[in-house]
Amino acid sequence: MRDLIINNLSSLATNTGTKGKGGKEMGQLLEIKDPWVLIREGKIFKIGQEELLDIAIDPEILDAKGQTLLPGFVDPHTHLVFGGTREEEFAMRLRGESYMAIMEKGGGIKYSVRKTQEATFEELYEKGMKTLESMAEMGITTVEAKSGYGLEKETELKQLRVAKALGKDGPLEVVSTFMGAHDIPLAYKGRDRDFLEYLLAEVLPVVMEESLAEYGDIFTEKNVFSVEDSRMYLQKLKEAGLKLKIHADEIFDLGGAALAAELSLESADHLLKANEEGLQAMKEKGVTPVLLPLTAFSLKEEYARARYMIDLGLPVAMGTDFNPGSCSSFSVPLMISLGALYMGMSPEEALTAVTLNSAHALGRAHRMGTIEEGKEADLVLIDAPSYRFLTYHFGMNLVTTTLKKGKIIHKKTTK
Repeated sequence: MRDLIINNLSSLATNTGTKGKGGKEMGQLLEIKDPWVLIREGKIFKIGQEELLDIAIDPEILDAKGQTLLPGFVDPHTHLVFGGTREEEFAMRLRGESYMAIMEKGGGIKYSVRKTQEATFEELYEKGMKTLESMAEMGITTVEAKSGYGLEKETELKQLRVAKALGKDGPLEVVSTFMGAHDIPLAYKGRDRDFLEYLLAEVLPVVMEESLAEYGDIFTEKNVFSVEDSRMYLQKLKEAGLKLKIHADEIFDLGGAALAAELSLESADHLLKANEEGLQAMKEKGVTPVLLPLTAFSLKEEYARARYMIDLGLPVAMGTDFNPGSCSSFSVPLMISLGALYMGMSPEEALTAVTLNSAHALGRAHRMGTIEEGKEADLVLIDAPSYRFLTYHFGMNLVTTTLKKGKIIHKKTTK
């Protein structure tokens, strides 16, 4: 693999370090004017400002033409693999139906479950690959992918096997999460604990045997899984060797944030209704809050309290929550805009939330999420003289080039 030099940059902007950051540190970026970056064997080898040193080996040159270099975006929460679409439900919500009401009528997740069960491996793979390619156009270099549209053994495994294949063949790094506990199938109505026991006994052993997931997750919410059942289930997943996440306090303050702290989970996601005690406990136990503003936007809900969490010292991350129901979008530009305009985040904090802190939420901040010598060359070029245009030129996709481990996986064509 030839060396690659990115030169003629207007600037470079990044947070630094190998762990997520909250408080004032979250907004403290390193900004370098007129730098160059040397990439060797997929990693950042050297960053400089003076004349290029004669250390490159037969290098390729990527002329940035006055653009800005940023770390590649990390999406720590998606439901990447699914069958069907739910545009009719979106129209129902616009007419006043609530998301929970649609779920109770057999729509929502259950509809996606039926369509995912019907879809072949090849159909899910082809659809997922197109999505990954489109995500690369948004500057995403690493993405988490949950199962959860199976609710029975074969379809859950099918989703996870597709995600594994996409990670092997596709342009992005795919981090798989086993989320069989996404809803309660009709056959187990009123027997929530029995369904969790089924997942643990019948599905989890195959997940572990085939190395299909790195994380486990559960939807802890009213009319889904209780805190007590979630505690039992997550403890069993941990004993099996999975790292843990939780869908917490999205629609009701059920105590999911406190449970995440009690069990020292890697992250707690959504948190629209999380209370102060639960958030403080998360801070003390080092749980990363993953906020999903696109979903709140789509559902016309109040946004999670990013400003409060950052000031508390929590390393706030943001994910798209791309899924067929509550958020049919992986628009990083819109997500950043919502974070800044409606959640009180500064441009610097918003950038950290989609890079370093999101990498931290996936246990990868030691090798990605910042532009530092020795880290993987997951990078994004934006057509702007400064990172501040991410929020100033709101809602616009400024990404022209995306690199994963030093390889160009997206380059915008010019007319």
